[in-house]
Order: sequence, then structure tokens, then C-alpha cells
Amino acid sequence: MSLAILKTLFAQKTWANAELFDAMHLVDPVQHAEPLHTATRTLNHIYVVDRIFRAHLLGEAHGYTQTNTDDTPALGDLHFAAAETDHWFEAYVAGLGEAALAESLSFQFTDGDAGRMTREEMLFHVLSHGSYHRGNVGQVLKGIGMAPPRDLLTKFLHQREPARRQPA
Repeated sequence: MSLAILKTLFAQKTWANAELFDAMHLVDPVQHAEPLHTATRTLNHIYVVDRIFRAHLLGEAHGYTQTNTDDTPALGDLHFAAAETDHWFEAYVAGLGEAALAESLSFQFTDGDAGRMTREEMLFHVLSHGSYHRGNVGQVLKGIGMAPPRDLLTKFLHQREPARRQPA
């Protein structure tokens, strides 16, 4: 995977997360308390895994013993924290060289098992993991009659670069 596509995909991740959090803020917390809680737990899981892999990439301890927290954060707090982490990943990828992508790093999973992945594999995991679970949250929104944001690379690219819609 090239650095160019990784940069684009992390920019899309930031955009998709922002759109999804914005949609989540429109959910009536009284009428849809349980689905909102489920969706927030899922978004928190994405955030925690992002933070775990951020630490792996930096060779730092992350302090997590599981891939979610016991307490569910307030949606606004989580939105802010996730956005900060998304921007960190964008800056991190922007500062990488091709050789760094192939570097293999050892780490420990939250269950204590040892792991080893290249930076490229870790970054791709963060992308695919988040995308998968944003889809889960989208299904929760559909279940309460809300249309989820369209989390599509094509939509992101054409929104970011409207000239792509023009004939060649």
C-alpha cells in the first residue's frame, strides 16, 4: 500500500468519523437511550483500539487491559477525543517514509499475547477496524429510523475534490 493512499484513507477516516459523530448527536437521548448507548460503546471501542495501535506504533505502553473501557464516555467527550486521535494518525502517516511502513514491530495484545506486525499492517488494521465498526453504528442508526452517513471513499474524494465530477 502506498503512502499516498494511506494519507487519503486516514483523511477519509477523519471525515467519516466526524460525519458519524455529527449524526449521533442528532439522536434523541431519551427516546433512543439504549441504541444510543450501544452505538457510543461501539464508537468508544474504535477509539480505544486506535489508541492501542497508536501506542504500538510509538513503542509505548497504552495502559488498556481490554478493547473498551468499563465506563461509557459522554458522546461529546468521545467525539473530541476521537477527532484528536484521527488527526494524530493523519499527521503520523504524513511524516512516514516508505521504508518505515515495512518495519516490523513487536507488541503485546490486551490479552497478554505477543504480536508482531509491520507499521503498514497496523495502519491498515486501524482503517479496516474503524470502517467495520462504523458500519455497525450505521445499522444501529437504521434501526431507529435514521439514515446513517454514507461512509464511502467515492463520496469523500468527490466532496474533497469536486473537479473529479467533471468529464475528463
